[in-house]
Amino acid sequence: MKAKINNSKKALQSIFTIISFAISFHSTAQLKGGHILGAMGLQSGTQAPENTLGVYIPGYIYTASSLRNGDGDKIGNPDLTMFITGAGASYVTDFKILGANYGATILLAGASNTIQGSYIDSKSDFAFTDMYVQPIQLGWHNKRADFIFTYQMYLPTGKYELGGSNNSGLGMFMNEFSAGTTLFFNDKKTFHFSALASYEINGKKKDTDIKTGDILSVEGGLGKTFYCMNAEKTAPKGILNAGLIYYFQYKVSDDKIPVGSLLLEPDKDHVGGLGAEINYLHIGCMTSAGLRWIGEVNAVNRFQGNTFFITLAHVFEFKKK
Repeated sequence: MKAKINNSKKALQSIFTIISFAISFHSTAQLKGGHILGAMGLQSGTQAPENTLGVYIPGYIYTASSLRNGDGDKIGNPDLTMFITGAGASYVTDFKILGANYGATILLAGASNTIQGSYIDSKSDFAFTDMYVQPIQLGWHNKRADFIFTYQMYLPTGKYELGGSNNSGLGMFMNEFSAGTTLFFNDKKTFHFSALASYEINGKKKDTDIKTGDILSVEGGLGKTFYCMNAEKTAPKGILNAGLIYYFQYKVSDDKIPVGSLLLEPDKDHVGGLGAEINYLHIGCMTSAGLRWIGEVNAVNRFQGNTFFITLAHVFEFKKK
């Protein structure tokens, strides 16, 4: 009898959680996907050179300064800052598939104040978050254009509980496909424009039938490459990239929130952003540092704020004997 009572209590608690979730999920609310806007910028359609291993430490900071409704009007001041950092590696081989170099990437990271959507308290402690794995990365290099195609997945390794205020993950498996290009406007490839489109397909959240809609993201930039020469002016000692960057993100299909016999499908969200990027590679030690800043505009049914992305990386070259 005691077991039955406990099971009934758990069932009632689950129902109460879902109802509370649904009540708070009004037309301005959306579920968040795993794609991190701002992770790509200048030359987003270009793969690294073959036979290189890049080891990097990213630092992602997102400050949500306002919450916007379906008309884009400000309806709240969340005063929320999300932070992600970790360690990743990306390897590009000389193995060819359809004329493209094959590569792969992995990122293990932790996050604090993980934003689940715009409907609950997103403040949480720093903890291990969802894992990013890119098992397929194909890159083509031509005289005036580079092309890239990738498949990546986000594994639900972070803590997640429906309605929880201390979640570090999104509680769902995510598949994403990306394709992009970098166009070069001169023979030296120092003046360029890039665009990378990513389509995210989301699974159901852990222990629920809640499903985040598919998401389309577009990122890139217009920039200039400068070669910093040594004192003798005989060879470059560093490469500087600088320019304007942008991103857009659109919810393509509706979120689906089942509550009993009802199915809530809130209005879709979208956001745009424009900013700047500067990064520098020191050729002697093959170490680079980069900074991106993007100010968001035209947010609908979601947070609007500022994105900062800092990257420190070291590149190992493996030359064929």
